[in-house]
Parts: sequence; structure tokens; C-alpha cells
Amino acid sequence: MAERDLAVWARDRGIALTLFHGRGGALGRGGGPANRAILGQAPGSVGGRFKVTEQGEVAFARYGAAALARRHLEQLTSAVVRASARAVVDDPADAFEGEIEAMSSASRAHYEALVGTAGFVDFFRRVTPIAQIGTLPIASRPVARGMDASTELDDLRAIPWVFAWSQSRVNLTGWYGLGAGLDEVIAQRGGLGRLRAMAKAWPFFATLLENAELSLAKADPAIADLYLASSDRADLVAAIREELARTTELVLAVSGHANLLDGKPDLQRAIEYRNPYVDALSFLQVRFLHQAATERTERLVQATISGIAAGLQNTG
Repeated sequence: MAERDLAVWARDRGIALTLFHGRGGALGRGGGPANRAILGQAPGSVGGRFKVTEQGEVAFARYGAAALARRHLEQLTSAVVRASARAVVDDPADAFEGEIEAMSSASRAHYEALVGTAGFVDFFRRVTPIAQIGTLPIASRPVARGMDASTELDDLRAIPWVFAWSQSRVNLTGWYGLGAGLDEVIAQRGGLGRLRAMAKAWPFFATLLENAELSLAKADPAIADLYLASSDRADLVAAIREELARTTELVLAVSGHANLLDGKPDLQRAIEYRNPYVDALSFLQVRFLHQAATERTERLVQATISGIAAGLQNTG
């Protein structure tokens, strides 16, 4: 809605507005299909002008070959043209202001309750390879701002935060809190039918659910349990397990799918084919993650980090 209001303000003053979208590669940092993201923008906010970052492995994947680059640019151009054709005032989100507020408040509260729990930072360091990620020579900046990442979560940079959760196969940043938000709309704003109406009428929400479905598909509850089992915080483990189950159930209920990614069978098969190889690397990573640190074990964990990232096709 802020985008829509900015677009109206700029139109009324004859200003050519360009909104700059800093998107990461992983879904937890705003990644996902770029053309769908453009079509999900507020009406009038594109207006023939769109600026976006594409970085890291995303740049290589989309521009590493001439044919892929051409196809990707065609998709971006098509999406910009189609989004620009919509009237500024015709915003489907207007019909769902109450649902948006309810979902946003419940989701944020649920997420903040988890990460704000006393001892969460120690838990995070225990159940993910964040310390080993910090030793990899792959980043332009340290994992945290001017301090050891063991003290304050606020100082941890977004990329290693997302990367660590994807490595542990929890993929928490791509879905945690969504289930709580969907549940709130069902309980207070008209049930499951209202969510389905939102997904049908509002492109942004439809894209959000598609991205969450992909993030859930890349998570693996059984493998994630191996990482979570290394912690003695049963309360945090239970919260993550319960929200994963709830979010999966509700996303499937809204989409009408029996299984995650039923609407994208090619992507579904690709993940199913890659998972056995990624699983083997995850087993090795868990085995060596908390062994006494030696040069050998550090190299082994670093190798599994690289392999799992390649298999899942995302870092941070």
C-alpha cells in the first residue's frame, strides 16, 4: 500500500517514480521468480520504470549463458509492460486491508516471539553451521557487524542468517510466521475461503504463497530434526516443528494442492531428484559439525556447506 500511495503522490506531481528493489537470491531475502515479483507490485508503482538488484549466484544463473540471459530479460520486460498497464487506483489489496493487517500483526508477533526468546542466539549457533559459514572465503564482508556473532542477533548480517537456516534444512526464514498469519485470518476474517479469494484476486499474495511453498519444499523436517536434536532447548524446537507443520498445512489448503509444488511439477521433480544427494551431505555435516575443531573437520564441514548450497541452489 505504501508503494501505491507513493505512485499516486508522484503521478499527481508529475514526477517519474522509480522504485529500487534490492532482492536477494534466497526466498528469505526477497528472492524468487523476478517476473512474478514485478507483477505482484502495487498498481501504478512500476509505470514503465523498474530497478532491481540481481547478485551472486542469481546473476550467474540468469546471465551465465546468452540464451538464458535473453529469456530472462524477455520475462522481465514482459512483466514490466503488463504491470505498467494497470491503473494506479485499481489496487486489489484495498479489498483486504483488514486481512492484511491481521496477518501482518500475527505473523510478526509470532516471529519476534521466537527470535526474542532468551538464549535463542546460542540455540541458533548450535543447530546451524553459522560459525563454519563465517570461515568460508566467499563473502565481501564478515558474517556480523564488528563483533562475534555469538552475542547479538541484530548484528548478524542477513545473508549468513538465511544461509545458515537453509544449510540446516529448516529454511526458517522462508516460512516462519506465515502459518500464524494465515491462521489469524481464518479465525478472525472469514475462514479459508477468504484466503483463497485473496490469492485469486491479489497477485502479490499469490506470489508470496508460491514462494513460501517453494521454501517449504526445500526444507526437510526429517533432516532438520537431526540439527535441532543437537540443542537442549525443547521449547524452541517444538515451536519450530509446530509452525512448520501448521504453515505447510495451511499453504496447501489455500493452494488446493495435495503436495508441495504440485502446481510446478518440473520444479517438484528437480528437488526430489537432488534431495538424496543433498541428504547425504547433510548427514556428513551433522556428524562433523560439533566434533572437536581441527583443520580436517573444518575442511569437511566447509565442503558439505558448498555441496548443500549447490544442491539446494541457494546460499543467502
